[in-house]
Amino acid sequence: MESSIKALVRDVKEEMFLDIDPYSLIAASAYDTAWLAMVPNNSDPSQPMFMNCVNWVLINQKEVGFWGEGDGHGMPTIECLPATIACMIALKKWNIGQTMINKGMAFIQANAQNLIEEIYDLCPRWFAITFPAILELACANGLEIILSDQLKGEVMHIFYKRKEILERDKQADSYNYPPILAYLEAFPCSIDEEHVVKNLCKDGSLFQSPSATARAFMATKNKDYLAYLQSLVHRCPNGVPPIYPIDEDLIKLSMVNQLKRLGLAEHFNQEIEEALGQVYRNYMNQESCTKPINSVASKLYKDSLAFWLLRMNGYNVSPWIFCWFLLDEEILDHIQKDHELFSSVMLNVHRAADLMFPGECELEDAKSFSRMLLNKSTRMETRDKKNFSLPNFHEVIKHELRFPWLARLDHLEHRMWIEEKNITALWMEKSSFVRFSSLRNDKLMQLATKNYEFRQSIYMNELEELKRWSKSWGLADMGFGREKTTYCYFAIAASTSLPQDSDLRMIIAKSAIIITVADDFYDMEGSLGELQELTDAVQRWDAKGLSGYSRYIFDVLDDLVREMSAKYLEQHGIDDITNRLRYIWYETFNAWFTEAKWSRSGFIPSAQEYLETGMISIATHTLLLPGSCFLKSKYNLNPTQHETITKLVMIIPRLLNDIQSIEKEQKEGKVNFVLLHLKENPEAKIEDSIAYVKGILDEKKRQFIEQALVNGFNDLPKECRHLHLSCLKVFQMFFDSSNRYDSNTEMLQDIQKAIYLPLQVGPPRPLKLPAETPGPPLMPPAPQRSGSPERNQLVASYNYSDQRIKRYGINFASKRNIWPRTKDRSMAMPMPFNFRLCFI
Repeated sequence: MESSIKALVRDVKEEMFLDIDPYSLIAASAYDTAWLAMVPNNSDPSQPMFMNCVNWVLINQKEVGFWGEGDGHGMPTIECLPATIACMIALKKWNIGQTMINKGMAFIQANAQNLIEEIYDLCPRWFAITFPAILELACANGLEIILSDQLKGEVMHIFYKRKEILERDKQADSYNYPPILAYLEAFPCSIDEEHVVKNLCKDGSLFQSPSATARAFMATKNKDYLAYLQSLVHRCPNGVPPIYPIDEDLIKLSMVNQLKRLGLAEHFNQEIEEALGQVYRNYMNQESCTKPINSVASKLYKDSLAFWLLRMNGYNVSPWIFCWFLLDEEILDHIQKDHELFSSVMLNVHRAADLMFPGECELEDAKSFSRMLLNKSTRMETRDKKNFSLPNFHEVIKHELRFPWLARLDHLEHRMWIEEKNITALWMEKSSFVRFSSLRNDKLMQLATKNYEFRQSIYMNELEELKRWSKSWGLADMGFGREKTTYCYFAIAASTSLPQDSDLRMIIAKSAIIITVADDFYDMEGSLGELQELTDAVQRWDAKGLSGYSRYIFDVLDDLVREMSAKYLEQHGIDDITNRLRYIWYETFNAWFTEAKWSRSGFIPSAQEYLETGMISIATHTLLLPGSCFLKSKYNLNPTQHETITKLVMIIPRLLNDIQSIEKEQKEGKVNFVLLHLKENPEAKIEDSIAYVKGILDEKKRQFIEQALVNGFNDLPKECRHLHLSCLKVFQMFFDSSNRYDSNTEMLQDIQKAIYLPLQVGPPRPLKLPAETPGPPLMPPAPQRSGSPERNQLVASYNYSDQRIKRYGINFASKRNIWPRTKDRSMAMPMPFNFRLCFI
């Protein structure tokens, strides 16, 4: 398996990083490409202007009949409905691909019901605007979209919703995001050429929308719109994206983010560093500028993602890289009004705000704002418990809100994203998500799956070896306390993701098992005399006089220290660390003995005295410092002078543990930092003391994150700082909302997922396949001009009768021809519009 992973890594590097056009990583939008395919040639209206787009439609229908990018497992989303109809219209316009049209019709008949039901209760604005329009356009072009009687009411509901949106928004177009004019191709009325041209952007587009710009060009023949479309097709000859241009740094950042959340960063360290280095230089050199409303989503998505990735990789960047949106009331209002459209953006903002350093109040504001909107999104679920834009996406949001970033273990996070159905989706544009190309993503997912399974195979073997070790030393059958062999291994394996660090995992896991057994012996089993003897024996490192459990504990500890010293000497050739390791262990045993004396004598230390001992007895440094010796970057073990980051990772887990063990330790007569604060502040309630300790924790965590992430902030190598971070995440996971370490059941599911259970990457729901139809024909040549111009027209006019207007709830002042008005009357194509929805 390792060789196949290396081969896939080479393929991915060649396909995604070696002089690759960033646009090739982004999926083409079937909807927008179809609209460009509909544009007639100026010199010969019976021919398409952009044959590349027509060809794309001809060769990119999915096997089951739809057009467009599916979710991460290839299943169609609600975006595929208007995209599929648009592609069928393009084929019908040029009188080609009838077999493909039939196949698309069959897909719609089989699956429209399920897709529309997913969004029915909370029909998104973009779908309510585009879907009725594309249905009308299909009928105008002789495509009868046959929908079942069961779907009749739901489709009518969407038509009425469109009517409400257009009537509400037409008076306040600039106050909506995206502006209503960005949906120009969906306008069920005549086009005001002057108004359209007035909104022409500097790049020649209409709000960077290919579909709207294509429609604007057909309506106005404006040369700037044409230049934009030609530039677009030249840059993206294999289908156009849903927005153009796209910031190329954003594509790079999205790629890096994809590699990281799939657990593949270890294979692409050089590529990631090069990409982030370039992005960082670009940010440092850019001048501040105003953010157009129509680009807020992609801009904020990019800036918050850049902040997260740059900070995580050691760059010292300011929160104002992305917190600029907090200073603009108009943008805040836009985001709140269209919070569902901004769900993926707010997810990035919330995530970025996790990397908060001391004094960064703007990140607190960003966190609160994004959390409010994400909470609102999760409350507004449909009857099927699915987010309207991305099925299953609300589960990702809930995961983000429920579990603090510091409580998530990397290995399980990688699994979640591999299994996530919408891993390809990035941010939402006007009518579809910008997505990674499935062609590229399929290989990436194949690599991620193999990589995860490879780790699982390593973890299973190492855990069995650890169980045999624990059994052979009698640690699994001590007869008292907690047997946590599997828990200890899971914690270190799931928090670090490098398979080659076997020595590191095994040494830390063995140390954690010994710590658990010895801590329980000091807490509940040994007499004070036995504890004194064991502590003295560890101090002089001599087992003379020990017996029973004390002797077992000392002997296994002595063997582990010998093993660590031998491995270190083997790896580095010099520097015997035996005495330094012994000192760290003695310091820990002595702290346990001090706490045992306090507990059994009833002595109440001061809060400060307790914390000085408790930060040692929690034994995080006993795991971290020896473990750091086995990282690739050489670490100089100094047990008597701890770095600030090490002190923080000793204090924070102690306070986390104390918050979750108040009731237990109060019953057992033990001291606890929360209880000591309560005792020293008689007027306070227990809730006040907990809040006080949480306040300390918040500040300590911010200090820790700064120490762990920023290069040059301390003398520790980056690998060592990140091991500190992994250690803290383990303890945050153990004590986030309860004492999971002491539970025999709470972590079992996570352990199963991390080590034993295969990935679940199957389709999210059964897909109804249409009746078998002949495969698509070979791509035909461009159709020849024949007959009258009306034969190949795209759309004629919305000349509704009053009866039809009333029936379908569509009431617009103008019923004029929506086709481009030209001086050449033969180009006007005055075919009357006949709107029919066919229900069976």
